[in-house]
Amino acid sequence: MDIIPFSHLLVMLMPVGIVGYFYYRWIGDAREVVTATFRMVAQLLLIGYLLVYIFNNQNCIAGLLIVLFMVLVSSLIALRNVQRKSVQTYVKIFVSILIGGSINLLLVLYAVIDLEPLYQPRFVIPLAGMIYANAMNAISLAAERFENEIKTHTYEAARATAFHGALIPQINSFLAVGLVSLPGMMTGQILSGVDPTVAVRYQIVVMAMVLGSAGISVVSYLLLKSAQSKDTVKAETLLKEYDDE
Repeated sequence: MDIIPFSHLLVMLMPVGIVGYFYYRWIGDAREVVTATFRMVAQLLLIGYLLVYIFNNQNCIAGLLIVLFMVLVSSLIALRNVQRKSVQTYVKIFVSILIGGSINLLLVLYAVIDLEPLYQPRFVIPLAGMIYANAMNAISLAAERFENEIKTHTYEAARATAFHGALIPQINSFLAVGLVSLPGMMTGQILSGVDPTVAVRYQIVVMAMVLGSAGISVVSYLLLKSAQSKDTVKAETLLKEYDDE
């Protein structure tokens, strides 16, 4: 594929500028959009050079550290939307993303692609990035929704609403793929010259791991929140009984 000049990349930042303008007019502060845009560009440029080094040096330890770093950072980003931030909540998010993401990553690498040796950074790093980022987004939606719902509903009702809301993007993607959209990985492969029938198979794997990682991560998070919610209810009950006495 031809290399896109940096000057051409700036063209695609024009729509982002429009979003930033209305973000400022309607919300009153466009710093979040500006900061996110600059971080996106800088982070992708840096990771591009880093991946060149990683791909040329088959260092398993370095690869594992990068995957761990992905989980740590994605957990921190997911925590942004939680009102009651704490180390305990961060640990729950971290464990949930690690469980849901790692199960799907190992299945794809070991059972689907069947890599030999298992660690090949050209496959592991991009797939891990997609999986953990997707789990992060799902956890972020679930945590925010659950936190709001638990204020006025039982744990079971809040759990159902949070689980349903967190998976709306993934289920919508399942329904729309092939009819409305050609997802990024499939489009990229087709643009690079891969046979569309081959690209489709890879995209099916990606779509399955997207829903799988999101769903399992959210389930793990909500199950971890279950114990905390029951402890809270128990404490409130004891406090009420003490007040009655």
